Amino acid sequence: MKRVDMLVKAPHFYTMQGEGVGYKSGVAMIVNGGKIEEFVPLEQIEDYKADEILDMDHHVILPGLIDGHMHSCYNIFRGLAQDANGWMMYGIQPFNNIETRESVDAGAKVALLESIKAGTTTLGDYNTYMDDVCQFIEKVGVRGNLTCMVRDALKKTYQPGELYEFNDALGTEEFQRNLDLFDRWHNKANGRIKILFGPQAADFVSAELLLKIQKAAKERKTKIHLHVQQGDRETDQIMRRYGKRPTKFLEDLGYLDQDLIAVHLTDCTDEEAMTIARHGASMAVNPGCIGLVDGLVCPSLAFQKAGGNVALGSDQAAGNNCHNMFNEMKNITMMNKIRYQDPEIMPAWRALRMATIEGARAIGLGDITGSLEPGKQADFIAVDLNVPSMQPVFTYPMRNIVPNLVYSARGNEVRLSVVDGKIIMKDGKVLAVDEDELMKDMQKYPDELGKAASKEFFEINGPNVRFMEEDKL
Repeated sequence: MKRVDMLVKAPHFYTMQGEGVGYKSGVAMIVNGGKIEEFVPLEQIEDYKADEILDMDHHVILPGLIDGHMHSCYNIFRGLAQDANGWMMYGIQPFNNIETRESVDAGAKVALLESIKAGTTTLGDYNTYMDDVCQFIEKVGVRGNLTCMVRDALKKTYQPGELYEFNDALGTEEFQRNLDLFDRWHNKANGRIKILFGPQAADFVSAELLLKIQKAAKERKTKIHLHVQQGDRETDQIMRRYGKRPTKFLEDLGYLDQDLIAVHLTDCTDEEAMTIARHGASMAVNPGCIGLVDGLVCPSLAFQKAGGNVALGSDQAAGNNCHNMFNEMKNITMMNKIRYQDPEIMPAWRALRMATIEGARAIGLGDITGSLEPGKQADFIAVDLNVPSMQPVFTYPMRNIVPNLVYSARGNEVRLSVVDGKIIMKDGKVLAVDEDELMKDMQKYPDELGKAASKEFFEINGPNVRFMEEDKL
């Protein structure tokens, strides 16, 4: 009899092996040393003595979900930037201008908590100050693919047509912060934490600083996590500064390669998206947020047609309102079906792959996580099938579990999350933290932040000011 750490039994496994979803039934998953060792027929489990047996008799087991791009720092301003044009400068900026480190950190922890409770086991967070996020991720046991944001454009509200003002001292300070974060945290927490380099976007970072960051990332063998052509505002800035569109500017700069995670591509044409993919870069698409704040569908399908890997992301709760990958799976399918007026575009199985194995490949972790395969880390979740949103369950002549996961599940159906073979969330509770204390800490800040932002908020006089005056909020 072989002794192992964990034996997982369930009626359904989706492993994401191969080109589809890798469905398995009538098997158990063996976990040892934090990794998946093998799948064995149920009649052979008596050959194993496990320290822990997970008998998930009415669940489906999936790889843990990947959030390829999120900004937990904006969670303290959840819901304040929607329903308005110019969401960045005229929606969130008045609040962003008065944030404090304490308020941002308090909100960030709740955003990460929300994400983990909905089945995300790899968090692609991207903030300016990241040490508290690193500490939180180390504590709760989740996987972090973390980026320190760098810019040398002065942080203020710019008027339409105003070129951003670069400041060398600001850029030097923020670049050094990224370098220091890498030295402190890269490969820490038994390798669960990876640090990436994060120039905010081509319009917010000078060409000189972009090249310095690229050199540092390549020397350290990590990736660059960059917003690319994220709106007509960026395109206008780059056109007026360099006389070319952002994709061409980055191509000429030598930035489009396998080390780049290109985020959004909101204002890219299909051909520009395909150009980025053909250079070997990957993409993170955030359908919920871009749909809400820009009313657009990003060209992820074109990127995939050119052979590129695409990860799903939740982006930021100020615009998207949630950090929930089930929400993003549904969004990516529905928005593309509507855009192309074709119900066969972006089927449920493809969205599930984008939230798992294709997402893991896009962010550089495909050899570690994203699928349930022997030799990979044991990152998996158990979704309860015995709930209204997942019933009924058909297995013949077709299985309806994947469509129900993508089109019906809300995230609260996740009952168990495991990372590196260790349970981090069970029965809806993240085990290593006091959730009530985290909520209570965040609730201290909205009143004072709202008062501090009110002057600029009313001066901008955007739609949300009128909605308040008309008793519509």
